[in-house]
Amino acid sequence: MPAAVQTARHTSTRWPLLLFFLLAVAGLFYVKWYPYYGRAFVAAEHHAIGHSILMGDAASAPAPSWQAALDYALAYGKAIWQAMVLGLLLGSGIQALLPASAVQRLLGGHRFGAVLTGGLLAVPGMMCTCCAAPVVAGLRQQHASAGAAMAFWLGNTLLNPATLVFMGFVLGWHWSLLRVVLGVPMVFGLGWLANRMARPEPGELDRMPLAATEPLTFAGVGLRWMRIFARMTARLIPEYIVIVLLLGAARAWLFPEIGPAIGNHLLWIVTLSLAGMLFVIPTAGEVPIVQAMLSLGLGGGPAAALLLTLPAVSLPSLVMLSRSFSARTLVTVALSVAGFGVLGGLLAVWLGMH
Repeated sequence: MPAAVQTARHTSTRWPLLLFFLLAVAGLFYVKWYPYYGRAFVAAEHHAIGHSILMGDAASAPAPSWQAALDYALAYGKAIWQAMVLGLLLGSGIQALLPASAVQRLLGGHRFGAVLTGGLLAVPGMMCTCCAAPVVAGLRQQHASAGAAMAFWLGNTLLNPATLVFMGFVLGWHWSLLRVVLGVPMVFGLGWLANRMARPEPGELDRMPLAATEPLTFAGVGLRWMRIFARMTARLIPEYIVIVLLLGAARAWLFPEIGPAIGNHLLWIVTLSLAGMLFVIPTAGEVPIVQAMLSLGLGGGPAAALLLTLPAVSLPSLVMLSRSFSARTLVTVALSVAGFGVLGGLLAVWLGMH
């Protein structure tokens, strides 16, 4: 191939990568990095970052009703809508702008190296489980391995450095340490497990997306990006809204009235681990939720369970990724998250954390 043609082709594939990088940096700076920088000073000064989105200042969530569903959906939507838009832009941008071959080289392997890379790439993202879901779907569409994509998904929430800082200033640094000690094996261990469970289809790594054969013109890539964005939004958002409404209405069933009677009983640790795994919250929402519950007399065991399970996965995000992972993988990871919540709760009881 003539050198001039090779140079032109290399240049034509470079600008979509640069565009995606600029979108990721600018979007994360506006939606995550800059706001969380200011919020860290608030946490340090006031030892609080807001009210519990779950039940406010009350001892229990409101009774199930349409009003309770709407109130929670509106509060949650107000907290995450910018991050959700960014997640959809990045998830569709991965498919429109990044060559599948590049994603495969970085995240397509079925060894632990790809899992490690996926988890580390998640750290600056700091998205909640649902806002990260479109990005994970985009990675899987471009043939990232199940383990790398899973580690990226869990790493966004469990290894979020901003949340760890908020947690330290609001609840105490021993809670942040517990989150790290158990969060690291959750992210990388469950990523490794997802890879072990995955069975790539024959020839999967040889398939290339349509973007690889289309001309890399600005108009062509832009139109493709808009089509993927619209399709992803139409597929993910309606089911997401419905489940958030249902969970908002069912808060009182998932989370009973909080008080000293709950204590550190194993039954409550298990119950709240399962409830936390199913429920959906915005980024760092677990911090004011647990702060409010501890002030009402919740034991350290159930509190630790919620700190591990509330952010990690949720029913809406599991449904959003039902086309990206097998049902067996998602159920196994969800139950494993709940299991880590129980382990964290028992460890907190043993250490006398409160």
